[in-house]
Amino acid sequence: MGVFTFVCRESADEWTAKQLSGELETSAGSTYELQRKLVQVALSSDSSGAVQSSFSYITPSSAVFQVVVGGASVDGNEERENLTLVARKPCFGLPTACPTCLPVYVYLRFAHLPLNLEFNLIHPDSDQIPFVESGNYVAYNNERGGVIWSLKEDGIVDLDSDVRGIPEWVSTKAMVESWLADAVMYELWVGSDGKSAYKIYYSDLPWPIGKILYLKQVRAVKQLLGITSENAERREEEIYRRSTSAYGALSSRLGEESFFFENRPTSLDAVVLGHVLFTLHALPETSLLRSKLLDHTNLVKFAESHKAEYIDANSSASVPESDPSTSASRRGPSQWSSKPKSKPKREKTEEEKKFRRRTKYFLVTQLVAVLVFLSLLGGSNDAEVELEDDDDALNYD
Repeated sequence: MGVFTFVCRESADEWTAKQLSGELETSAGSTYELQRKLVQVALSSDSSGAVQSSFSYITPSSAVFQVVVGGASVDGNEERENLTLVARKPCFGLPTACPTCLPVYVYLRFAHLPLNLEFNLIHPDSDQIPFVESGNYVAYNNERGGVIWSLKEDGIVDLDSDVRGIPEWVSTKAMVESWLADAVMYELWVGSDGKSAYKIYYSDLPWPIGKILYLKQVRAVKQLLGITSENAERREEEIYRRSTSAYGALSSRLGEESFFFENRPTSLDAVVLGHVLFTLHALPETSLLRSKLLDHTNLVKFAESHKAEYIDANSSASVPESDPSTSASRRGPSQWSSKPKSKPKREKTEEEKKFRRRTKYFLVTQLVAVLVFLSLLGGSNDAEVELEDDDDALNYD
């Protein structure tokens, strides 16, 4: 076991760190980058086990950073087991294609925690997924404020300690988790042909079960978004108008920076990155939401650069080249097209045209036969009525 303690100081917008009892040192432009470098420095001297770290401010411009490699944790408790994220399956070139699971995965990657990723394929409609477990600890998606909120409140990993008091950060995250979450939900279940949703949630189930669950979820989403037959067009316009405003606000806030606030990742960055990656890779090219996102090149660049650093670099298995669902993920940002492509029309063959003509003729002849039958039936009824009237007249005479 190795314990490395560093004294950190800020001067002229740069943080420097020196080992308290040793010669290790480094510097960086932010506390986040400094911590990353110090962990690497410690591992270069001792790589005997799992890594745990703690960063504590002494003053606004000074702090103490401690890295523990192997053995017990900083507070003397037993070493915590690796975190396991249970999510929905990977596809479209993403480690998990679920729009709810992906931000949690990104958040844990931002924290540089040892992570195991497992997939649940038999409960596609469970609102407990995603969930994180470690030993006896479990954080479910449908409990309290969700997985990320639970991880912060329970002291597992908190990337928001320096920003949660910033009003703009709070309002920006609320906008993303409401307006953009609604837009993705609408496109996935209502505003598309449903192929992406089927591939993510139901492709591993028997067709009748998957189809029933899909229709059930479509109905639930419409109720959640307040969509009825009377207000469908108005709600669609409102959802896309809000998403356009959200993308504009995020693009302006990000600018040319790597992260949205304090030049370090927070849960806001994780949620935005998960949303952008899902929209770019999982939604079809005909998606209107996707085309609106592609109008903001800095958001696309933000997603692709962090995907390469935090997701692709940690991927344990390469995606098969033959998988057509991952073709979009291998393209660079410059190849994205901001115009939604119209669905190609397939030319019908002569046999299909002949079959359609015969079908029309058959339906027409059946309709004529039904009309003739009804007219004859009506005529026979009239004749029976007249005959009965004549009989009655004869009896009374």
